[in-house]
Amino acid sequence: MKKLSHEEISQKRSTIDNLHKVKKLPVYVVLNSIRSSYNVGSIFRTSDGAMIEKLFLCGYTPYPPHPDLPTGNKDVLKTSLGSTESVKWEYVKDPKEVIRKMKDDGIKVCALELTDKSFPYYELKKNIFPLCLVVGNEITGVSQEILDMCDFSIEIPQFGIKQSLNVAVAYGVTIFKL
Repeated sequence: MKKLSHEEISQKRSTIDNLHKVKKLPVYVVLNSIRSSYNVGSIFRTSDGAMIEKLFLCGYTPYPPHPDLPTGNKDVLKTSLGSTESVKWEYVKDPKEVIRKMKDDGIKVCALELTDKSFPYYELKKNIFPLCLVVGNEITGVSQEILDMCDFSIEIPQFGIKQSLNVAVAYGVTIFKL
């Protein structure tokens, strides 16, 4: 076994120039009021690795600098390691606007949240795509108002004392199972 060099790895990867040719995972992600710019940057990197369709940054979720938006957050850029260029994203203040649009387009909306009806993420059927995944705040999760708009919810079973994982970790676990 030989570790691949950075150059060898880079030769096997897509580039920004040919990104439009790459088949994407038909998943749209709504990040609602994520507090930490580092979590958002990490989610950008994970989204790049999974090649999702689009990331919607909503509520007070920090977003990277952009000429059309005021006061972008440079920490998102730093943590994302350039993936803000390879992941299609948009800032929309109200997540309900995005969810309504998804539903109007016939896309099922799923919350990553513990609810009385949630089921383990690994039981999600493969024929559900395209899908919109809603990820909520690090402390409060997905609000009841948003949950009421979702078609279903999935969870990551927890076996320890804590009730949840870090939001960026939970997203990573889930998105790579899809």
